Amino acid sequence: MHQPLSYVHPQAELADNVVVEPFVTIHKDVIIDEGTWIGPHVTIMQGARIGKNCKIFPGSVISAVPQDLKYKGEKTTVEIGDNVVIREFVTINKGTEYSGTTKIGSNSMLMAYVHIAHDCIIGEHVILANNVNLAGHVEVDDWAILGGSVNVQQFTKIGKHAFISGGGGVNKDVPPYVKAARFPLSYIGVNSVGMRRRGFDSRTINSILEIYRILFVRGYNTSNALKFIEAEIEDSAEKDEITTFIRNSVRGIMKGFATTESK
Repeated sequence: MHQPLSYVHPQAELADNVVVEPFVTIHKDVIIDEGTWIGPHVTIMQGARIGKNCKIFPGSVISAVPQDLKYKGEKTTVEIGDNVVIREFVTINKGTEYSGTTKIGSNSMLMAYVHIAHDCIIGEHVILANNVNLAGHVEVDDWAILGGSVNVQQFTKIGKHAFISGGGGVNKDVPPYVKAARFPLSYIGVNSVGMRRRGFDSRTINSILEIYRILFVRGYNTSNALKFIEAEIEDSAEKDEITTFIRNSVRGIMKGFATTESK
């Protein structure tokens, strides 16, 4: 259903039951799947690919050109999965030639005034609270939660099930399953509440906690901590995921509790 006060370009492809409210502008080269609702005053620009049953609230701008001086007008996209909620005045910029796309995974929620810059990759079931700002090329993995007004520097990676307290500045990678807060951003524990809600058993949570005690609390440097983790912690998918994340980190990981000299 398209309200008469909206504008939908003839070359945009919308499923029959997409609802377009008044004062919406939808440009060409846009694809919107069935069941999606587009609220008043939303602007959807070239290159948007929006999945099923999404809700996009008033004032949001989807697939605007990147705020990147290297962008030269190349054809790129924003890909939004199914069941995504995008609240008021969210801005999502399309990709650059670096990756070609900006991605938002299914079942995620972007609260009011969130900004997602070019080439970001957001996983599934992610929650970004009000005023979160992601610079270009940021990766946020599945089930991560970022509190209000968190700012994330470009090329930073945030692991699965991580929880970052509101108001934080993120300039180092945040490993999976942790809670992070303070200035500068530091480890404050594991996201045990979130993991229990998602079906992790106590043995798995305790194993993850012990991994991060070795990494962040005992005062070892990262390479020595990884050696102790490999030697002391029983093998598991979670252990492999954490150690792989740390070894692959380009920016380096956030600080731990310990401020003593590294061992």
